[in-house]
Amino acid sequence: MNPVSANCKLSTIAASVNDLLPDLVGLRRDLHAHPELAFEEQRTAGIVANALRLLGLEVHEGVGGTGVVGTLRCDESCGSDVPSVGLRADMDALPMMELGQRAYASRSPGKHHGCGHDGHTSMLLGAAQQLVRTRKALGLSGTVHFIFQPAEEGKGGAARMIEDGLFERFPCDRVFALHNWPDLPLGQVQTRPGPIMAAADRFDISVRGKGGHAAQPHHTPDAILAASQLVVQLNTIVARRIDPGESAVLSVTRIEGGHSHNVLPAEVQITGTVRSFDAASQDRIEAALRATAQGVALASGTEVEVKYLRYYPATINTAAEAAMALDAARAVGLQAMVAPRAAFTSEDFAFMLQRRPGAYLWLGQGRDDPGPDGERALHHPCYDFNDDALPLGVRWFCEVAARALGPQEMGAAD
Repeated sequence: MNPVSANCKLSTIAASVNDLLPDLVGLRRDLHAHPELAFEEQRTAGIVANALRLLGLEVHEGVGGTGVVGTLRCDESCGSDVPSVGLRADMDALPMMELGQRAYASRSPGKHHGCGHDGHTSMLLGAAQQLVRTRKALGLSGTVHFIFQPAEEGKGGAARMIEDGLFERFPCDRVFALHNWPDLPLGQVQTRPGPIMAAADRFDISVRGKGGHAAQPHHTPDAILAASQLVVQLNTIVARRIDPGESAVLSVTRIEGGHSHNVLPAEVQITGTVRSFDAASQDRIEAALRATAQGVALASGTEVEVKYLRYYPATINTAAEAAMALDAARAVGLQAMVAPRAAFTSEDFAFMLQRRPGAYLWLGQGRDDPGPDGERALHHPCYDFNDDALPLGVRWFCEVAARALGPQEMGAAD
């Protein structure tokens, strides 16, 4: 691609995005004020579906529960050889109280867009609008599927959409997604080939004694003491069972048992999470956790039950699509860098990347003036999405689609 045509393409994508911003900001703040939890995104899905219909797209609702897919066919061609790309945004909020004092703060107690999915949804709708009106100027040929996913926050909405035939009904050669990243400055993006986010496992352990009088501990196995010993030993698993050259995290996040100062409880509950980047590490950690629990049970005379759930796999980018994501970012004026390391947070876009080539991008949204404590921290009760990132995400989504569907391949503005 020559520099002249590259510059024309860049200006075509960037042109008129700014005139979308007042509506996108208004939409984003409306979604923020009306957060909905996993598989409850009826209002949000309805807004998305109506907006896509107004653009003249094919719209399919109820995909995987409350998911929505809008399809833009950039020409009249058909057949299996037509290129296609999927662009995905998540829609759900978190089950937590918002403590921010903004005028558009959550109106639903115990529900908060504390991860920025309101921003992701708004950016993808903006990209749909922009691609509808610029597809001819960009010379796109093929199909864009705008995938609005429910239940990313621990409930596996991506897996549900796939089980509901997502990629059979809406074929995608490649899939792309982004997540706002407060740790990066506004205007910077990062991704990398290979793992970008960790696999997420959950463990729940029940330690059972018999219960009894605290003044007569010799009459009953001490479930609290056994649970305490188990917590200490669990925290040695990664350090002593995993190769130091590999990366993993095991964290105990809850321990609960007992109701009185003079009663030894009959049962103590332990909950935690494991994060890793490959199945072999997952296997070793789970086996070590189970063996450690049984060892404590044998030594203490308690009974121990372990439930171990691998709920999200690692998010693994394919190399070509990771490079395309970074090139697209550079082409629309973002500072694009290869991420130096993966994050231990998890993401259920991983399920889509298990089925199709693709990439997941971190979009910087850090503020020069971060405002109240926690406003920049994901999953914080004062978190708020930075609206200045909206046009950046719109342009990146559009550029990715242009590269996937443009004259093969339209490529970067080198």
